[in-house]
Amino acid sequence: MPTTLTLKNIPDLVYQRLKASADVHRRSLNSEAIVCLETVLLAANATPADRLARARALRASLSGTFAAQDIDKLKREGRP
Repeated sequence: MPTTLTLKNIPDLVYQRLKASADVHRRSLNSEAIVCLETVLLAANATPADRLARARALRASLSGTFAAQDIDKLKREGRP
């Protein structure tokens, strides 16, 4: 069962960065904080198979498809 956690005395800079990240990802502060904690605390325990499954799930969630040539073009954009 999920647990409630209250954070106090969060440094202003940490709060500002969390809020900015939440805005970019269109998440609430609570959801963004959970994602950040999961990323840091659970990433070390992930097996290569777990990481591959997550990458495949992320790829499946994207709309449209990307051809290799399109990806290469996007990588080169903005480079001299």
